[in-house]
Amino acid sequence: MTDARRTEEAIERAVRIARRIAEADDVRVWREIEAFAGDADYADRASLAIEESAWEHVRRAGIKPRLAFAHPVLLEAIPRASIHYRGIALLSRKRVAAIAGTIERWEDGSPNVRVTRDKALRVCRLYNAVISSIVIDATDWTLDDAYRNVLATIGITEDGSMRNLIGQKGEREIKERMLDWARRNDLLAEAAEGDAATEWSLRGGVRMLFGSEPDIGFRRNGDFAAIVEVKAGTDPAGALERLGAIKKTFDEAPWPAATFSWRAWSRPPCASGWARCAWSATSTSTRCSRTAPPGPTS
Repeated sequence: MTDARRTEEAIERAVRIARRIAEADDVRVWREIEAFAGDADYADRASLAIEESAWEHVRRAGIKPRLAFAHPVLLEAIPRASIHYRGIALLSRKRVAAIAGTIERWEDGSPNVRVTRDKALRVCRLYNAVISSIVIDATDWTLDDAYRNVLATIGITEDGSMRNLIGQKGEREIKERMLDWARRNDLLAEAAEGDAATEWSLRGGVRMLFGSEPDIGFRRNGDFAAIVEVKAGTDPAGALERLGAIKKTFDEAPWPAATFSWRAWSRPPCASGWARCAWSATSTSTRCSRTAPPGPTS
């Protein structure tokens, strides 16, 4: 990737993040929280994972508790309030999903989103535990600090969304090229149903599956014979992080599946070379962990 292209990409990313912040979703959510008239009782703070010292600091500062600490009743009534509390806690959507459950539809304002009390409490406790630590660690925590955290998190979230889109595009192209390779080499035992198909029968009693965990899998007799993890991006600086994610997936791979990875940082790899590597894994009976040779870069 040339310096000019890197600069262009940096501008695109900065403009998109600036636009996202300018939409002022956080300000609208803040006002909704302030105007909330429901019964958000903070008496049992232990059940809400609020540290007493953090609570006392907020109370002495004259800050309304609902602006500092999450409450399940409030999250049930205003799911988008997650933007505010997650922002104060400086948590990514991915981290929240891993610990307490996904909150993307809450924050995206999806219609008819249903928030259960159990999930609201789990998310609430996570937010409050982290927020309490932040308040306790600060020398003089104020709502200005909270607001700066929210803005920082919005920027981080938008940056992560852009990286995910790039990764999804790369993953989609790898899968399309692998399927095309299988068709050209007459490996499909039967035609797939529709363009949205995610599973194909291959010759030799093998099923090829496209998903997310793993990205690509090959099953024989009901067991995984091989799995393929695809990581794509435009910034080589993210290679180590991606490699860590690949290793985690491979560590959890069921025995005796062979494991392969493809990391593309500029453009998708040659279809035939990678497809051959993946296909050869279907006949591997001994567990291995190998990395496909680097793809072409620009």
